[in-house]
Amino acid sequence: MRLDAEGLFIKVSGLTSEADTLFAVALGANAVGFDFGPTPRQISTTLAHDIVRRLPAGVASVGVFHSEMPERIVEITNTLGLSATQVEGTMSKASLRYVAERVHTVIRALTNPREAHDFEADLGVDYLLVPDTDCHDDMIAALEVIDDPGWWRPVIMSGLDESSVVGLVQNYDVWGVDVLSGIENEPGVKDPVRMGEFIANARWAYDHAIITRRAWS
Repeated sequence: MRLDAEGLFIKVSGLTSEADTLFAVALGANAVGFDFGPTPRQISTTLAHDIVRRLPAGVASVGVFHSEMPERIVEITNTLGLSATQVEGTMSKASLRYVAERVHTVIRALTNPREAHDFEADLGVDYLLVPDTDCHDDMIAALEVIDDPGWWRPVIMSGLDESSVVGLVQNYDVWGVDVLSGIENEPGVKDPVRMGEFIANARWAYDHAIITRRAWS
């Protein structure tokens, strides 16, 4: 199921505190991400539950899971009332389908932009999270496909910072952008100035796009 987002979908991920989360929303983010996997940004389900309850209407809450058991993903997502589930790491398509049938929305995170071809036609996936990489050829290949009018899977670009988001949003038909380490002072601790710049730059680039954007239904 598709998420409601007016204009560009902007997600701030790896949030570990209520203060950072609400500040991101106040700056204009329309989605926030909480990491439930064994990472430096892991958040407890109790704290995440308390934060989600305080989010304004219209802000999407996304649970991020790394190579997790499908049953646990479904349990946490539905218990906390999360808007979407982001699946990272290893998971079979059968398990992905199991999750998709039991949660509101599935975002499938890729490790390489070229993997987009493997999931574009998978009905168990609502959005693809495609990483920006240092490999020029991989990025160009992925972006050319994404920008093709025949492409129908909404894409959220990740691995960005306050500078790189501008050219990408202006020049490619991405549905949304995601920021994690690109605006951090240390894992899980966001730099408030860089976070504000990222969100402002993303919105400016969307409003001053060089391309014509399609209407995602």
